[in-house]
Amino acid sequence: MSEKEVDKDPAALKEKGNSLFKAGDMEGAVCCYTKALKLSASKADSAVLYRNRSACHLKLEEYNKAECDASKALDIDPSDVKARFRRAQAFQKLDRLDQAFLDAQRCAQLEPKNKAFQELLRQLGALIQQKSVQLNSTDARVQQMFSILLDDASKDSDREKAAQNLVVLSRDEGGAEQIFRNDGVKLIQKLLQSKQEEVVLSALRTLVGLCTEHQSRTMAIVNELGMDQLCAVMGSGASTVSLAACHLLQVMFEALTEGMKREIRGKEEAMLPEPSKELRSMLRHLLEMMPASNVSGPGRDSAINLLVKQVPRKSFKNPDNSPTLWVIDQGLKKILQVAGSIPELSDGPPLTDNTHMSCSVLLSKLYDDLKSDKERENFNKICEEYIQQHFSQSALDAKLRAIQTVSVLLQGPSDVGNRTLEMSGMMDAVISLCASKDVTHQQIAVEALIHAAGKAKRASFITANGVALLKDLYKTSENDRIRVRALVGLCKLGSAGGTDFSMKQFAEGSTGKLAKQCRKWLCNESLPPTSRRWSVEGLAYLTFDADVKEDLVEDKHALTAMFELAKSEDKTVLFAVGSTLVNCTNSYEVEKPDPQMVELAKYAKQHVPEEHPKDAPSYVEKRLVKLLEAGVVSALACMVKQESPALTEACKECISRVFLALVERQEDRGTVVAQGGGKALIPLATENTDAGKVKAAQALAKIAITSNPEIAFPGERIYEVVRPLVSLLSLNCTLLQNFEALMALTNLAGISERLRQKIIKEKAVPKIEGYMFEEQDLVRASATECMCNLVLSTEVQKLYLATGNDRLKLLVLYSGEDDERLRKAAAGTLAMLTSEQPELCKRIPGTTTHWLEIMQALLLCEISDLRHRGVVIVQNMIQADRDLTEKLMESEVLEILTVLAKGGEGTSDPVSKIAKDCLDKAVEYGLIRSREGKMEGTEP
Repeated sequence: MSEKEVDKDPAALKEKGNSLFKAGDMEGAVCCYTKALKLSASKADSAVLYRNRSACHLKLEEYNKAECDASKALDIDPSDVKARFRRAQAFQKLDRLDQAFLDAQRCAQLEPKNKAFQELLRQLGALIQQKSVQLNSTDARVQQMFSILLDDASKDSDREKAAQNLVVLSRDEGGAEQIFRNDGVKLIQKLLQSKQEEVVLSALRTLVGLCTEHQSRTMAIVNELGMDQLCAVMGSGASTVSLAACHLLQVMFEALTEGMKREIRGKEEAMLPEPSKELRSMLRHLLEMMPASNVSGPGRDSAINLLVKQVPRKSFKNPDNSPTLWVIDQGLKKILQVAGSIPELSDGPPLTDNTHMSCSVLLSKLYDDLKSDKERENFNKICEEYIQQHFSQSALDAKLRAIQTVSVLLQGPSDVGNRTLEMSGMMDAVISLCASKDVTHQQIAVEALIHAAGKAKRASFITANGVALLKDLYKTSENDRIRVRALVGLCKLGSAGGTDFSMKQFAEGSTGKLAKQCRKWLCNESLPPTSRRWSVEGLAYLTFDADVKEDLVEDKHALTAMFELAKSEDKTVLFAVGSTLVNCTNSYEVEKPDPQMVELAKYAKQHVPEEHPKDAPSYVEKRLVKLLEAGVVSALACMVKQESPALTEACKECISRVFLALVERQEDRGTVVAQGGGKALIPLATENTDAGKVKAAQALAKIAITSNPEIAFPGERIYEVVRPLVSLLSLNCTLLQNFEALMALTNLAGISERLRQKIIKEKAVPKIEGYMFEEQDLVRASATECMCNLVLSTEVQKLYLATGNDRLKLLVLYSGEDDERLRKAAAGTLAMLTSEQPELCKRIPGTTTHWLEIMQALLLCEISDLRHRGVVIVQNMIQADRDLTEKLMESEVLEILTVLAKGGEGTSDPVSKIAKDCLDKAVEYGLIRSREGKMEGTEP
């Protein structure tokens, strides 16, 4: 039947699914069974298809789906013992032991002599007994902790210890359930009111254990505790308590929004729940925290962080952006109120150094999540009305708040910021306030001017009108806060040409002088971190100039100061540090113009970008070495750990680019790993911009190629590396990235069966097979090498055993290619496969008419590795089948093996021994005879 005919015939689809199941292609089998189910009109046939699909899901470790399909089969045919057995297996994996035992018991009743049923029943009985003992023990421990915590006479130290033990118990599902059922939430409510910080932290961490991945418990806890209490804890002054409460609320959000309750996860009919009343309550309370004066600065930052993480869509493939629209409708003005708050003015809510940056990120995320011009226009309208309302007031404080809000918008959704900047009188007010005698007024105006200078529309206007003003402020101001900000404004305007050496705004040497001053401010420890941060901001712009890059990396004191700032509490510096390092390492994207277009541009007297001589590779390499010596890796690792909205995806991309530049040289990779680079790269490869993910994954690949992956990524971390590497096996990536990913996966696949299973589970095998056909020699050879290690896994061997494909043929043909590396990889894979699956030996003659020539060429090869692979393949063929051995003995293989068996120049001992074993087997078959040590063919 043709493919089209098969796709329309449920019986044919079922048979195809069965074949794919036997071949180990579980995803393909699931696809066939699903298609057949849609076409099937017979209930009996549907029951079999559900049962078969359940078996596939068990193999794929999708236990919820396996249970669901087995139940559907049993709904149709309750006597289907196979379906019941599969459901029992699924229940066992889902830890629903009572249900598994009932199903296994019924199976054993129906078929008492079935050993598999009896064995499962025995296992489940032991597990249930073990769990019962454990639960009784857990219940006793929970009760003991409760009695200590509720006893007013208990010592503070005992109460702290009991609270910590409760945290440990809550992390186990049995312990969490016991705490919840024993009215533990009420106890925790009392603990949250404790004056001991450690007890409050333990209470919050216990709640995290109760809520993690459990929707129903989370809903009950939200209703019982109330968001008022949780938000009050998060808004408290202690930053550790605030962060712990923030983490708890994040866990609650995830449990409610993602439907992560174990009983429903993975089922086809389980829909992700819409934001419920609990979710709306949580969001409403977070928005109410925004302008509240009784909320601490860290608490407000935590609320903003939660909104950043939970409100905008995780993926634009999801069409529903209703939470964003709801937050804009209910709370955008509250967010703008925080954005416009000025700590120096008495009536504003408490802020931290990070609050304004966090607001910028939140506003940007909300704006980016909008889908239509109508939605964006509404966002603009609310912002403009809010700013106009304050700017139109006669009170100067109100005008300052309007300008501060514009500054925050310029750093966030810049399109909105530009529109508000163009409001009548806004720019004039900013420039006039720069000359104010009040330092706070001056500071707000100068910062607004700096943020406006970064926008293309305003840069030329400010260059014409603001440079003289900024220079005057820098020279005449007696306040360091103003001087450093004026300096950054000049830096920003001075770097308008970017990396183009021929396009500089200021006179030769001016950027160098500005940079020198920035480094001076950066190293001045008497200045507050907020002012020193602005000097890094200036360097982020000035390091487009290669002279500035060279001066900065030579200044160890400045580098150390910058790295210390990157590790500090001030998160607003992260992007500036990342941008500066991207410039110093030249890890930004550079589009090299077409030489012909350059000549045409010159002829037409158009501008042609020029690269600075000190941006040559030799200079960049030296800069990288100096950055490594100064401790750049530990600074980057600390930046990645920061839990802050300021660590935006753009910031993560910068860090990924720098890491990739740092591991370019093989000799530097050990240093990067030793200082924590390997650990830092894993989250960068999963949560980042698309470009950032690729850069981080490529850096991981480079490390995994030349370092021992088990040392570079110890413990469970090594398994997290697989997915980023597989993501590089894409047509969207370059051939170099494909090649490096294949090399890294080859190393991982050679370590353990568990890693091979992880690679298989990430669906890498079809991609690797695709690259085995690549025209580029190195990519083709590296893909074949990767397959050589993967065939150690039985699942991959089954793909070669399956009929109707050319996998084996490809290996045989590649074993005869001229490319030595490809030939070694193919012959190695063939040697491994024929050893593990003797049946494949019989199929080799059917692959190509040249198979015998290829085997002989391997045996005669001057390269010892290839000769060894060849003699192993021949040995496997001889051991597998007498008829195949006869074909080999009738050819020149007999003579070649005889020579190899004798040993001699260039013949290694293993080759000689294997050749002798081959001849001994042929003698055993009676195909040849030994006469005075000489092998001869037998008489016909």
